[in-house]
Order: sequence, then C-alpha cells, then structure tokens
Amino acid sequence: MGYTFTMIKPKVVERNEIGAVIQQIESAGFQIIAMKKTRLSITEAAQFYCEHEGKPFFEPLIEFMSSAPIVAIILKNDGDTIPEFRTLIGNTDPTLAEDGTIRKEFALSKTYNAVHGSDSETSFEREAKFFFSTRDMHL
Repeated sequence: MGYTFTMIKPKVVERNEIGAVIQQIESAGFQIIAMKKTRLSITEAAQFYCEHEGKPFFEPLIEFMSSAPIVAIILKNDGDTIPEFRTLIGNTDPTLAEDGTIRKEFALSKTYNAVHGSDSETSFEREAKFFFSTRDMHL
C-alpha cells in the first residue's frame, strides 16, 4: 500500500469543481486519508514550491497558488501509488494530457493547472508534512 499527496488548485476550487475531481480520484481506486481546504499566503506558496525558485514560472506560480483557496489531500491505494496517480492526473500541459486525465478535464492552461501530484516518495513526505500533522495523516 502506498501514499501520495495531491493539491486541488485555486481555479478548480473557484469553479466549484472539487467534488468532480475527488470523484474521479476515488473512482480510480484512491482513498482519501486526510483532506483540508486552506489558502496559502505568498510566503507559504513560495516555501511549498521552493525547488522552482529562480525559474521563469516561479513568480506566476506562487501568485496563482495564493490567489484563492486550495484543497490539500493525502491519498493511498494498493498499487504503485505515486506513478499511478501521476498517470491519472496527466501531463502538466493540459493540451498534451491524455483524454480522461484530471488535468485534461479541469486545467485551464499549464499555468492554471488543476492539480499538483507528488513526483517521489521524498516529495510526498515533505508535501504531506507541509499541510498535515502526523495525527492528521493516519498512516
């Protein structure tokens, strides 16, 4: 059994599509372990995406991520969780994402992406701890 972290991004939250995204996640066999709706400050968004600091998309990314609430979620399934979830969410560029993926269905653009998904076990641990206490995680 494996775990991953995802975050439903501001535009999806603003469009009231949280439930539709969660339904797609659960229908794919993922179980929600912890979930919270919150809003990131510019500083928090910069801390979360610190590995991208200095890249051309960093400033627009943190402005977007602090523009409205997000939903942080820890997921699990019985498979190879992180790669399976990344397949479900699709390419970061929704024009390149496969039909049926979350980013293809819900993202407005590469900049206004629909969801974040951990890319490794190390990322999962850091990202989950950013939003949740050990008690919240029920791992």
